[in-house]
Amino acid sequence: MKKIYVGNLPFSSTESEIRELFAQYGTVSSVSLITDRDTGRPRGFGFVEMEDGGDEAIKSLDNYQLDGRNLKVNEARPRESRSRARW
Repeated sequence: MKKIYVGNLPFSSTESEIRELFAQYGTVSSVSLITDRDTGRPRGFGFVEMEDGGDEAIKSLDNYQLDGRNLKVNEARPRESRSRARW
């Protein structure tokens, strides 16, 4: 299982559209597009989990142009812990 970061997504992108794009390279197990917690608007990035074909998808789709935007595609890194200010 490979978790892939997908950045610089057009705000109009849908999970099914991204799933279809990555499915050309292997089995997609999940797609998660990140939205702003307060407004619900897309933040322009997301994650794709693939059973197989992840390396090929990264190579082929990094810098791929989707609706006029060049995607940034790479292996997801573990999330860094962030300290949040409490006011």
